[in-house]
Amino acid sequence: MGCMLCPRQCGADRRKQRGFCGETERIRVARAALHMWEEPCISGREGSGTIFFTGCNLRCVYCQNHTLSRSEVGKEITVMRLSEIMIELQEKGANNINLVTGSHYVPQIVEALDLAREKGLHLPIVYNCGGYESIESLRMLQGYVDIYLPDFKYWEEESGRKYSLASDYPKVAKAAVDEMVRQVGAAEFTPSGLMKKGVIVRHLLLPGKVKEAQEIVRYLHGKYGDRIYLSLMNQYTPLPSLDKEMYPELNRRVTTYEYDKLVNYAIDTGVNCAFIQEGKTAKESFIPPFTLEGV
Repeated sequence: MGCMLCPRQCGADRRKQRGFCGETERIRVARAALHMWEEPCISGREGSGTIFFTGCNLRCVYCQNHTLSRSEVGKEITVMRLSEIMIELQEKGANNINLVTGSHYVPQIVEALDLAREKGLHLPIVYNCGGYESIESLRMLQGYVDIYLPDFKYWEEESGRKYSLASDYPKVAKAAVDEMVRQVGAAEFTPSGLMKKGVIVRHLLLPGKVKEAQEIVRYLHGKYGDRIYLSLMNQYTPLPSLDKEMYPELNRRVTTYEYDKLVNYAIDTGVNCAFIQEGKTAKESFIPPFTLEGV
C-alpha cells in the first residue's frame, strides 16, 4: 500500500522502496541520548530523552541536521527495540521522551509507545517535528503525545517552495498547529518548571526574513494567545552543505539587529509566553553528533 502518512502523499510502497522521506518502513535511528539543548522547560537539568529518527519529509536547503534528514546516518531497529530505548532513557533520568522527526514512522511509534507503557513508561512524550504534518497522522498520536514541539518555518508559499520544496508549507503548518492545540490544550507545568503538556511553536529566523517571521508571530499570537508558547531562535548557521551560489542570501548568520527587531515585535504584539535566545548561539555546537549513541 502506498504511503500517505505525510502531506507529500508520495504513495511509495515503503515495504519495498524508500519514500520521499528517504526511508523504508523499517525504523532507523541515529541517536538516543539525554539532550540539554532544548527549551528549558523541556531539557530541565537532567536533559530531554531525545530519539533522532533518520529521514525527513522536507528538503530544507539549509538543514542543520542534513546528514540525518538525508538518510546518510542511522541504524535499523525494531519496534521492540524502540520501546526498550524509551525505557532506557527513562532509567537514565530523562525528563521526557523526545521523538525528533518521526513523521514517517508514526504507526511504528504508536506501537512502540504501547509496548513501552506496558513496561512502565510514564514520562511525557514530546513530538518534535518540522511542522509539515498531516492531520490524519497527528490524530493517530492523540492520547500518546503530551507536548507538541513543531516548527513554523515560513509564512510565504514561495519561501516554502524555494527552501524546502513545499509551497503548501504555510497552509499545512497552520492546520497542523491547530490540531496539536486541539489535542493537548493550554500549557501545564510541574512545580519545578518542566512542561507536562502543551504546544511550543519554534521559528528559526533566517537571514533577511524578519518580515516573514513577524507575520508568523502575529498569526500565532492572534489565534492562540497565551495558550501556546513561541520559541524564537537566532541560531541559524550556514553550513558547508549549503549551496552558496544558489542561495547566497542564506550564506550569513542572522544579525543582532534582525533578531532584536523580531523579539521587539513579539513584545509589542503582546506575546507573553515565549522563549528567546541570548548570546552567541549561532554555532554548530547545537548539532549533536549522530554516532548511534544509545541505539
